[in-house]
Amino acid sequence: MTATFFQRLGAVVILLWLAVGLAACSNFVKGGDNRHNIPLSGGVIQGLRNMGSSPGQGMVVRIFKEESVLEVWKATGAGAYRLFKTYEICAYSGDLGPKFKEGDRQSPEGFYTITPGLMNPRSNYYLAFNTGFPNKFDRVHGRTGSDLMVHGDCSSRGCYAMTDAGIAEIYALAREAFKGGNTSFQLQIFPFRMTTANLAKHATSPHLDFWKDIKEGYDYFEMTRTPPVWDVCEKQYIFNPAGSAPLNAAGPCPATVSNPALTAKLQADEADLANKAEAARVAAEKKAAEEAALKERGAAVNNFFSGIGSGIGGIFGGQGRPEAQTGTTTTLPTPSTQRP
Repeated sequence: MTATFFQRLGAVVILLWLAVGLAACSNFVKGGDNRHNIPLSGGVIQGLRNMGSSPGQGMVVRIFKEESVLEVWKATGAGAYRLFKTYEICAYSGDLGPKFKEGDRQSPEGFYTITPGLMNPRSNYYLAFNTGFPNKFDRVHGRTGSDLMVHGDCSSRGCYAMTDAGIAEIYALAREAFKGGNTSFQLQIFPFRMTTANLAKHATSPHLDFWKDIKEGYDYFEMTRTPPVWDVCEKQYIFNPAGSAPLNAAGPCPATVSNPALTAKLQADEADLANKAEAARVAAEKKAAEEAALKERGAAVNNFFSGIGSGIGGIFGGQGRPEAQTGTTTTLPTPSTQRP
């Protein structure tokens, strides 16, 4: 009797365990669909072939807020990366600048590493991948936030929202890159294309130093067409450190791998930015002075016409009452009643 009871109990436990396991699998993708496994289209595969790449090659994703675009770059057989496709971003939250804290409705900026564990096939927003915020840089600065995604549905609350068709293709490209043996891909998020002209336009921004920091990684990719190795030290990004060991985010920075061309460009851009920023400052001061002078002239004109109006009103008001002008009473002559 006891043995039979425990056998039945064991069977029930096994059935419950199987049911829970099966339920978890069936809920891995909301609604039980297979959208995360939809193959790449023939046109995408052919497009990759035409540029000397393939679905299994590495990829880099770049986001530009001001331009509202997401770029997918793919590695080629020659080793360099080439731009495969540009996708329009439907919406992102907040303004230009990094995210600081949970609930500020600000989309992040910086360099992030996307691993298979950050892919989200069961997103309520069709498909998604997590940006990995907060990364090492964000954490050392005490920044907070969670579930910052690149997803579909064209709706954003701190995320980057794509069309469903767009995120479906981006997701599939990432999936195939992982299947090809790549353990991660790099996500680079910028406020705008990091030119000195764009930086000069925002020279008074409190984020300028941060933007100049991540600009080095942008320039490296632009020059070499390969993603930089990034880490954090002295509470700032460092690109292509000489060693391979992880760095203390608040500790001293080591030497970097020498790249004379990049160093020369950074120095030239720094000087160019200083010149453009100074020119922008002078232009802004001149514009402010002109606006102040125009406002002053306008006030003077208004006062002038206001004075004329008061004078005219006084003149016409005095003619209606002559006695008011002299302060005396005028006596009119009385007509005579005698005949001559």
